[in-house]
Amino acid sequence: MADQGKNSSGNFAPIVAIGIMASRVMGLLRWSIMARYFGSGAHADVLRAAFQAPNALQNLLGEGTISAAFIPVYSKMLEEGRAEDAGRFAGSILGLMIAAVSIGVLIGMWLAHPICSILMRGFVGDAAEVVAGVREIDRLLLAVDMVRLAFPMAGMLVLSSWALGVLNSHRRFHVSYLAPVIWNVTIIAALLIGGSMTGHLHEGQDNYVLPEILTQLLKTVFIGGMIGGLLQFLVQLPSIIRVIKGFRLSLSTRIEGVRESLRAVGPALAGRGVAQISAYVDILLATLLVEGAVSSIGYAQVLYILPISLFGLAVAAAELPELSRLAAHGSKGMAKRIHAGLRQGLFLATPTALGYIALGYALISAIYQGGLFDVDDNWLAYIILAVYSLGLLATISSRLLQNGFWALGDTRTPARMAAVRAAIALVIAIPTMFFLDEFSVSLIPGVGPSTLYFGAVGLAAGSSMAAWIEWWLLRRRLKRRLEIDFIPWTFIGQILLYVVISLIPALVVWYLMQDVFHIITGICVVGVFAGSYLILSYLRKIPELYSWMKVVK
Repeated sequence: MADQGKNSSGNFAPIVAIGIMASRVMGLLRWSIMARYFGSGAHADVLRAAFQAPNALQNLLGEGTISAAFIPVYSKMLEEGRAEDAGRFAGSILGLMIAAVSIGVLIGMWLAHPICSILMRGFVGDAAEVVAGVREIDRLLLAVDMVRLAFPMAGMLVLSSWALGVLNSHRRFHVSYLAPVIWNVTIIAALLIGGSMTGHLHEGQDNYVLPEILTQLLKTVFIGGMIGGLLQFLVQLPSIIRVIKGFRLSLSTRIEGVRESLRAVGPALAGRGVAQISAYVDILLATLLVEGAVSSIGYAQVLYILPISLFGLAVAAAELPELSRLAAHGSKGMAKRIHAGLRQGLFLATPTALGYIALGYALISAIYQGGLFDVDDNWLAYIILAVYSLGLLATISSRLLQNGFWALGDTRTPARMAAVRAAIALVIAIPTMFFLDEFSVSLIPGVGPSTLYFGAVGLAAGSSMAAWIEWWLLRRRLKRRLEIDFIPWTFIGQILLYVVISLIPALVVWYLMQDVFHIITGICVVGVFAGSYLILSYLRKIPELYSWMKVVK
């Protein structure tokens, strides 16, 4: 297929991305503040691990499953003019979700200790080290307390995904993707209030903070998360009330569409389950490494996930209802839509990935460095981010290709490919991370003595290599189904050239500003790079740029 110029894709994707961007920027600010309060030590490891522990609820029952099982059925009913049937279907799905989430939250809180003992295996030996006076904090017991607060928070976020599914199907993207801003703001406010009350990070304070103070702040973060999760769900309800018809909350599986949706849940859960197990294994492996590995991965992943959300999930979320409508009209229309969606996503994802690799150190320094987050933390987080970024374009493209299978009613193929990806990532990561964990960050010129090691980089390497294999498998299978190619190869080559050209002035500015305050340097370097790329795209009249500009205006 020849590269498309103007296309119908992107009418909604930039709108979704604007909403996601607001949420992710606030999330980035949240982690930036957390880095300054917690650094890369024991409490930071617990913070990251405890946030991940209840993610099975959110990932298995949340947006991914809603996208695969709920949105195609609901959107089809709306397209056929059966709004009342769609409302009854949505009410039954919400009732079943509330029941499943309630059970999951209670079980998670009850089994918090064994969950943490398995998931955070590297924390298990802390008790003996505390008794021996080698360690001040038992990370396992602290994680158990935090996980019991994190499960109710995750339950609220799952219910928000139902609201997102309804609003997306009605093409009301703003509220659903801006709602997470409230969750992030609530956590930030709780952390700042807690920090001011404990005196943490007061001017003149050294880098040592009493463990008791950090423990109090951890609890404050998760309590704020619980309150924010509830507010995130409630803020979407007025918009839902305005668009939904025939809604009635129920647990019935006899309502039209429910059983069809539940049949799609199984394979979707399998795919999400594989991804979730893979994420859990990553946490388990990271806890086996030197202290600081879990939190360092977390700081890098916040930036790594940002473009996936903005340019991958945003386009995917906007395109899925449209692809579901096109599925009944033949493969040519679907291929054209996927082609346009890939152009829309890769237009900004490509400079982000290469920018992370070339300029990531300056960016991380501007966002995180300060307080307990020092130069060695900066280097480790940057190297992890750069290695993750090698697979970023594959990951984003795969999210868009999964849409094609879901729209065709095939949730099994993405699930199998996810399993292959997880297995390959482990095979590569395990030997690599233990090998690299023998080398200290202090080996980098200019970095003083450090307790951080490179083991976490091995996990990032496994993820990146496996991402490309998953992309290749998904692309081959979907091309066979649609009988036409949909990858915009010419367009990709064009924007790669623009990115390389745009990096040159950014690197020059970075070199000239070596002695300037790191936050100012980071802003200037990234600003020059982004400005150069956008100017080149404007001069070359790239259609995708105009789609984003239209929404911003």
